[in-house]
Amino acid sequence: MSAVEAGPKTTIAAAAIGLASQRQLIWLKFKEHKLAYWSGLVILLIYLVAIFAEVVAPRSPDFYDPAYTMLPPQGINLFYTDANGSYHFGPHVTGFSSKRDPKTLRRVFAPDPDVRIPIGLFVQGETYRLWGLIPMSTHLIGPKDVKQSFYLLGSDRLGRDVFSRLVYGTRVSTSVGLIGVAISLVLGIVLGGISGYFGGFVDNAIQRVIEFIMSVPTIPLWMGLAAAIPVTWSPILVYFIITMIISLIGWTSLAREVRGRFMSWRNEVFVLAARLDGTSEMKIITRHLVPGFISHIIASTTLAIPAMIIAETSLSFLGIGLRPPVVSWGVLLQEAQNIRSLAEAPWLLAPGALVIITVLSLNFLGDGLRDAADPYA
Repeated sequence: MSAVEAGPKTTIAAAAIGLASQRQLIWLKFKEHKLAYWSGLVILLIYLVAIFAEVVAPRSPDFYDPAYTMLPPQGINLFYTDANGSYHFGPHVTGFSSKRDPKTLRRVFAPDPDVRIPIGLFVQGETYRLWGLIPMSTHLIGPKDVKQSFYLLGSDRLGRDVFSRLVYGTRVSTSVGLIGVAISLVLGIVLGGISGYFGGFVDNAIQRVIEFIMSVPTIPLWMGLAAAIPVTWSPILVYFIITMIISLIGWTSLAREVRGRFMSWRNEVFVLAARLDGTSEMKIITRHLVPGFISHIIASTTLAIPAMIIAETSLSFLGIGLRPPVVSWGVLLQEAQNIRSLAEAPWLLAPGALVIITVLSLNFLGDGLRDAADPYA
């Protein structure tokens, strides 16, 4: 079909693609991958929640109320009826009445439709420091009267707000993935680049180390290293050590990929020309070789973050990773390690659902970036 038969719109689009830069071509290709595009928006939302956790969470993660232990989630209602039967718009949650079970002596909650708790956006609540610096008291969502109960995802066995703790846990779990991948990225590119570019004894030594690390079973290695952390260390230090452990194990696959690219390109014409021009070896690596597969590195990084998140969640769930008072998805899932929680408080599994959503979204996003790295495919 000729350009005339295709119509002016097709001709203009083809001309625009022909004049587009590499970055623009990648973006056009990425937008065509609808699943990756929407997954990217989901990941953006998750990281915005992590950044502004103090604002999004109605309460602090340590707030508890013994009067509301194992309270079911309070669903949000947008309309209510007055005494005359007329409908009115007014976001609210339904209150609860409680009583003791005569057989088990446990507190049992039942929705009380006569109790209406108005809620709103950007309401005033308990004070906090945004990022530990800025004193504020504004919360994205919450009850208009801070003294009233509001448990969007229910409460745990101590009466703590599951939604608020889930929001704060998002910051810890997602940041472990980013920091761990950043460290793995540096190790993978540097060691893989040195191994592939110089070869010889250096290549053999680095490859033997990689093979040794890859041959050790991952879970037992994590458990052994994490169990060696003293219980007297501060939560911040434990967080740092867990991140280092995860990243020191996750760099090997990227190093292998970088090594292969360097070995195939180190004798190419453009590398030889750079050497003849007097360019140093470091500049050849950083300015000529690494930019050649930066798109692949971005895609690999995106696909590596889910593995880091799952690693942290698994270690914390087993009790050998992050520990209370640190709040992460794995620490929160420890509350669901018994039959009673599964049978009577399924809302405690919310961190697991968020892990699944985040990991799937990151994988879809990585697939889209990998496809977009070759816009002409």
